[in-house]
Amino acid sequence: MTKLRGARSQIQGRFESAARSPFDDGWARDEQTDAPIRTTVTEQRARSIISRNDSPDIPFEQSINPYRGCEHGCIYCYARPSHAYLELSPGLDFETRLFAKTNAVELLRAELARPGYRAKPIAFGTNTDCYQPIERRYKVMRGILELLSACEHPLTIVTKSALIERDIDLLAAMAGKNLVKAFVSITTLDHRLARTMEPRAASPRRRVDTLRALAGAGIPCGVMVAPLIPALTDKSLEGVLEAGAGAGATMAGWILLRLPNEVRPLFKEWLAAHYPQRADHVISIVRQSRGGRENDPNFGTRMTGSGNFVDLIGKRFDLACRRLGLNSEDNHMASRNALDCARFRPPSSKENPAGQMALF
Repeated sequence: MTKLRGARSQIQGRFESAARSPFDDGWARDEQTDAPIRTTVTEQRARSIISRNDSPDIPFEQSINPYRGCEHGCIYCYARPSHAYLELSPGLDFETRLFAKTNAVELLRAELARPGYRAKPIAFGTNTDCYQPIERRYKVMRGILELLSACEHPLTIVTKSALIERDIDLLAAMAGKNLVKAFVSITTLDHRLARTMEPRAASPRRRVDTLRALAGAGIPCGVMVAPLIPALTDKSLEGVLEAGAGAGATMAGWILLRLPNEVRPLFKEWLAAHYPQRADHVISIVRQSRGGRENDPNFGTRMTGSGNFVDLIGKRFDLACRRLGLNSEDNHMASRNALDCARFRPPSSKENPAGQMALF
C-alpha cells in the first residue's frame, strides 16, 4: 500500500543487474495483500562525512548529509537517483529504506581537527532532509550542530520539517555570531496538493509557522520556492513569498523542477495518477523550459531553465521580492551577507584537550 508515500512503484535503478517485470499470479485484486510499506533504517558507519563540490551554480563548496534516503517522500526529489548506487530503487525504496550515519559526529570532529582544514560554510539539506522524521530518534543532526556550535563553524540549512525548531537554542546562539542561515522550502500553500506531492513533510502552514519561530529567535531565515512546477505550483509563487515574508523571512529563492534519470518516470507516473488532465501540459512546459528535453544537466541553466516561461517566473519573483523586501541590500540579514568563517576554532581532542593553541 502506497498511502502517504510519494512514489507509486519500485522503479528499477540504473545499476541493478536483475530486471523486474509485473506478473499476474491469478489472485483477484480484492484478495491481494495490501499491507502498508514500513520504513526501515540501517545504521551505517560512513567512511567520510563532508562532500565537496566546485559547481559554479551552487552557492556552497561543502555539505553534509546525515542520512541516505528521505522519508518525506517528495515525488520530485532530485536526490532519488542516489539510491540506485546502493542497488536500491529510487522509487519506494528511497523513502522507506533509509540509512543513518551514526558516526557522523566522530568523522566530522576528525575532519575539523585536521591541520590543513579551512572553515567554509557547511550546507545541510542539499540532498536529503537533515530533519526528516528519523532525526527524532537518531539525533545525528543535533550532535553535528552541537559540535559546530562549540567550534563556531558557519553553516546553512534547508528543510521542509518543523523539527528544526527543536534546535533553536543552538541556532539562535550561533545566529548571534553570524554563523547560521536557515531556509524553509515551501512548494505550495495548497494542502491537498502538498499531501500527495510531499506526503510526510510538514504541512505548508506548519512550515510558515516554523519560519515565524526561527525569525522570532533572531535566526536569519529565508523561504525557498523549490521546486517550482509549471502549471501545478507556479500559481502559488507570490502567495508563498508573501507568507514567508509575513512570517519574518528576509531571503528567498526558487528552483525550477528538475527531472534527472529515474525521477522522470516516477514523476510522470505520479502526475498521471493524481493530475491526469494536466499531465501533458506540465511536461510540455518543462520541455519548453529545458531546450526541448525533460532535463537539462548543464551548469547555469539546470536550476532555472530558460525560455519564455522561465523569464516570466523570474520577473514575477523579482517583483514580489522587491514589494516584500526580500533579498534587499538594506536588510542586514539578507542573503548576500557572508557568514563569519574567522571565528572557527578546531575541536578539542585527547591529544590537545584545549583545542588548537593560540599564537599569543
